[in-house]
Amino acid sequence: MNRAALATVLAAALLAATVARAEPSRRKLQVAAAANLKTAAEELKKGFQAEHPDAEVALTLGGSGTFFAQLQNGAPFDLFLSADREYPQRVVGAGLARAEDETVYAFGKLVAWLPPGSTLDLQKRGLAALADPAVRRIAIANPAVAPFGRAAQAAFQAAGVTAAVQSKLVLGTSASQAAQFATTGAADVAFLPLSLTFEKALSGGTVVAVPEALYPRIDQSGVVLAASREQALARAFLAYVTGEKGRAILSRYGYGLP
Repeated sequence: MNRAALATVLAAALLAATVARAEPSRRKLQVAAAANLKTAAEELKKGFQAEHPDAEVALTLGGSGTFFAQLQNGAPFDLFLSADREYPQRVVGAGLARAEDETVYAFGKLVAWLPPGSTLDLQKRGLAALADPAVRRIAIANPAVAPFGRAAQAAFQAAGVTAAVQSKLVLGTSASQAAQFATTGAADVAFLPLSLTFEKALSGGTVVAVPEALYPRIDQSGVVLAASREQALARAFLAYVTGEKGRAILSRYGYGLP
């Protein structure tokens, strides 16, 4: 290599090193988010990162009860966005977060989702239609770990159809998996968070609201974890979720607002 070429290579290397030193390292925020937040959470993440270019939000989606168990075992999350309020309060009760770092950010709504071509008439007959022999499989999220699964069970109980549907239930590990059962033909109907029905895979089906009087109000709450190394950033993200821009995003995906 001649001297001119060597000088060019050295100059380029020096410039790259200088730029690398000048660029601030991005802070990474680990967020455990309930499966029903899937689409909304991506939009919340995008909006927050636009306002905080030094931040990188890593979303992990799943069942709220599963996350609670993981947090008890030391999972390194900074923020927990639950599908209910019970699990964040249990996090606080376990000494894993402070009560002042927990807040309700939305109200979830339960719906029935019917695949394209379904003849199940939930609009006129209500949940009593689930007792029909033609309805063989009903997908819900596992009530043991998913608040919307518990909401579905409460609705069945209030409608007096628990005994009729019990043997038909297909349990998903999360609301997202319950949705997959219905979209792949493994269930005739799925009881899901309204927010999930905005996903492209569910766009061709029929959405029927479950009367809110049939299940307890679903307060969805978030909590900053005490073990977080990015508590200030976690509080900032939760503030974004509950702020004007975050509320607008949540409203677009069918959530009620506190």
